[in-house]
Amino acid sequence: MSSQPHVVIIGGGLAGLAAAVALAKQNFRITLLESRPRLGGRATSIVDQTTGELIDNCQHVNMGCCVNFQQLCEWTESSPHLITEDQLQFIGLDGVVNRLQNGWLPAPAHLSSAFTRFSYLNWSDKLCLARGMWSLMRNPSWPNDSLVDFLSHTRQTTPSIDRFWNPVLVSALSEDFARISYRYARQVFVEGFLSHRKGWKVQLLNIPLGQFYDGIIKAWLQSHGVEVRIQANVKQIDLKPDDISQAAGVTLTSGETMPADQVILAVSFDRVLSLLPEHLAKSTPYKLISQIESAPITSLHFWFDRPITSLRHAVLINRKSQWMFNRTAILDSHNSQKPERYAYQIVISNSGSARQGSSESYLSQQELIEQIHQELKEIWPETRQAQLLHARAITEHRAVFSVEPGIDDLRPPQQTEISNLQIAGDWTDTGWPATMEGAVRSGFLAAENVLLQIGRADRTAGFLATELKASALSSLLIKND
Repeated sequence: MSSQPHVVIIGGGLAGLAAAVALAKQNFRITLLESRPRLGGRATSIVDQTTGELIDNCQHVNMGCCVNFQQLCEWTESSPHLITEDQLQFIGLDGVVNRLQNGWLPAPAHLSSAFTRFSYLNWSDKLCLARGMWSLMRNPSWPNDSLVDFLSHTRQTTPSIDRFWNPVLVSALSEDFARISYRYARQVFVEGFLSHRKGWKVQLLNIPLGQFYDGIIKAWLQSHGVEVRIQANVKQIDLKPDDISQAAGVTLTSGETMPADQVILAVSFDRVLSLLPEHLAKSTPYKLISQIESAPITSLHFWFDRPITSLRHAVLINRKSQWMFNRTAILDSHNSQKPERYAYQIVISNSGSARQGSSESYLSQQELIEQIHQELKEIWPETRQAQLLHARAITEHRAVFSVEPGIDDLRPPQQTEISNLQIAGDWTDTGWPATMEGAVRSGFLAAENVLLQIGRADRTAGFLATELKASALSSLLIKND
């Protein structure tokens, strides 16, 4: 093992974990350094002191088109914990549960029969959306990367925007609607809903994030010889004294030095500049990283004395709430015992918009809980009879990077100008927005570059998974660059 190149990975979030898993499969000697007391980065769980339960800071959702996260699960033997939902439930102000599921037609028309039955959109809105979808399929790009201009040009109605474009895209991209890039909005629909019959299918973990990342993935890495060190703060990346184009290793804040043949820096965009060697941090494209903005996501956790709905999840239309996840049903799918309490998680993407009226002041945690509790009563009348045992809100203030128009100009590649230094993170140049899939892709790409740098690229076809193949009809209708 000692003859193998030593790779030091800085950061135990999903990007760093993906790189570690990929390289561990190639029998590298790996040290993974994480500054926090657990793995997972922004995807984490905490213990709620009132209930004693492990709760997630946010409900992380995968989709069928996110093939690299699925591959990571397969490699780490954790796929049984990734459960596919065969339909999506949408609930408008009319209270009707509208079920999105595949019909018999091929993609991109596989969801059309279900969509035409949606109760909260009239036929004028549906025809308007069909026109928008057709234009979206035929236009790989749009002037100034402007989604708002695209919707105006295709004459989308206010109801179609408020009840379709807005909830779908804000939920997927966690950014204010007016600030979303056309390119990434298009990607959500083309890769998620239009190209393949499986692309849209939501996948949920049936265990808390903490058990997944800091339990299963950590155990797999350690069983494959990876040294995992938590609460290991890196002070700097060391360069060779006689060659600043080569990294020599890292120095920890404790003063410990650690030699390395290859270094992967897998931290968030707001931390990376402080760890990059100074001459890189001040040069293009790295200095542009400081212009990347972030958006918050808020999760509200409710515990009731009885179930308020049997649905496992629901997309909520024209509400402050956007998603409901029935955590008791999702986590206890094989538990035959009656639970002591019933847990539900409500997600508000781009929760910076959760302001109170025209004053633009942010709601307090209690005010937000009360508003969402009232919405639950309106959606599911059973909530009115249920006793609210406990509730809390958690906001991840820098949950995702903002997919604003022009964001790709700020995203650097994984390979830096220092040949044996890679950077990874969902915010790097992956072609994907801020998702688990984007994070895994960045880790795999960084790992591929390591193989390339040491001359072993010919031994592998690469780590990236095979994309879902678009249907013949989708390939004919969807125009790509």
